[in-house]
Amino acid sequence: MDEYCIKAYAKINLGLDVLGRLPNGYHQVSMIMQSIGLWDELTFQKAPEGIRITSDSCELPLDRDNLIYKAAALMLQKYDISSGVHIHLRKNIPIAAGMAGGSTDAAAALKGICRLFGLDASLAQLMEYGLSIGADVPYCLMGGTALAEGIGERLTALPPMPDCAILVATPRISVSTKQVYEHLDAQEPGCHPDIPGMTEAVREGSLPGILSRMGNVLETVTIPAHPVIGLLKDRLLGLGAAGSLMSGSGPTVFGIFLPGQEAAAEAALEILRQEGLTNQLFLVRPV
Repeated sequence: MDEYCIKAYAKINLGLDVLGRLPNGYHQVSMIMQSIGLWDELTFQKAPEGIRITSDSCELPLDRDNLIYKAAALMLQKYDISSGVHIHLRKNIPIAAGMAGGSTDAAAALKGICRLFGLDASLAQLMEYGLSIGADVPYCLMGGTALAEGIGERLTALPPMPDCAILVATPRISVSTKQVYEHLDAQEPGCHPDIPGMTEAVREGSLPGILSRMGNVLETVTIPAHPVIGLLKDRLLGLGAAGSLMSGSGPTVFGIFLPGQEAAAEAALEILRQEGLTNQLFLVRPV
């Protein structure tokens, strides 16, 4: 095979709890992760030598600092591949938005190199490689609905989330994940979302059970620093969403609309676009 194309799906957090800080500086988390129908697209072509990354986005580094580059370099080294690869990234997922855009691109690069060169690597092996690149990469390799524990690498696959419309809104602000966790460490512990209860609700296929337990402990840091996130949450609820939450450390906010409320979700998208809180809006479904 000389060319291969793959989709890299974004994720949202239906629930995110931080249980404490580990001696190595990482944080122990408990999260319900969900892939959504918003994706980047990576195209792989064999090349005589080296790694070359191109993109339709001018906001990303395309050198050794890019996670796609790190993933490709790791695979070429692991499997002693002397030829090179050209990878083109078509970027749709907002950057640094709490939706694992960089991690899912790295996961797609691991899979893409594997397919392009016909490598015999299992999903478990790729997940092990991915962990050396980033804590979210193993989940992005697996995808779907999952409970993530440890630093995010200990994954339990769950039944698919019930189908629904999800309106995703990303304000054009910058949020530092590192600073969010540092401020979380410095403040008094707040209310923790019921991740075990949400896990059971997912297993039971209960969308109301999921919605009633949605929570993200990082909102206690990010929303006071960036009030527009709270405004978007309130606006989504006011426009008919049955539940709304910040994804990851932000700034992305999403609203979940019950089955049969697709028209309300479409109307909400148009209203938010006109109001100008953000122009990065996506109406998607769980994957």
